Amino acid sequence: MSSPHFTDDAPLPFWNTRYGITAAVATDNVVARSLQLYGEWAEHETNLLSGLIEEGHTVLEFGGDFAAHALWMAHAVGPLGQVHVVEPRRIRFQQLCANVALNRLDNVFTHPVWLDRSAGLHSFGARETVRAITIDSLQLESVHLMKFNLADTLVDALAGARETLREHRPLLYVRLSGMDQAAAEVASIKALGYRVWSHVPYLYNSENHAGVDDNIFPGIVQQNAIAAPADSHFEFGDRLEL
Repeated sequence: MSSPHFTDDAPLPFWNTRYGITAAVATDNVVARSLQLYGEWAEHETNLLSGLIEEGHTVLEFGGDFAAHALWMAHAVGPLGQVHVVEPRRIRFQQLCANVALNRLDNVFTHPVWLDRSAGLHSFGARETVRAITIDSLQLESVHLMKFNLADTLVDALAGARETLREHRPLLYVRLSGMDQAAAEVASIKALGYRVWSHVPYLYNSENHAGVDDNIFPGIVQQNAIAAPADSHFEFGDRLEL
């Protein structure tokens, strides 16, 4: 059987990104468009988190984003650390696993489930139903950072993580879900004994991996928050405390 042949006009099967290669996907969302054009996604998020993740750490991420940040976190925590990525959407989960495999990241663990306040089934989209579990049921031996990327999931996911949060007291980095939900999301974090600071990263990075000057995200920012246990040494004094 002959090997696949790609003409000059055919799309490349892989994208070269800042932290590894990724399989090319349809660019019908901002994450994929950013990976294709800039070779990175939301790099200002990693700029903040790079000072907080160390070798040997364990990270939990909810929402795979094609492994865009998992590739970086896998290198940041090193061979003795672990990155657990939860991705409930079937095709996104397959794409996530493909990129983990392409980059030979044996310290990344993928979970095709929904994170909720209790176990059961969760339906979303047009036809998808997945198993719902709690963060506590993962029984992580340690966790230093939890990163939440999916909108409208934070309050329920945290409700199922009370024992994990009590035992390990990880940092939390979250994408807030919009004006109507943000107040409840921040309140749910504070109720767990955390302080919360705003982080508003721009989607465009002028020092992007591909060196592209064209800004397809003019003025667009993420509405995020970073949270630390109130009794910890963490301070984010250059951020607005919420």
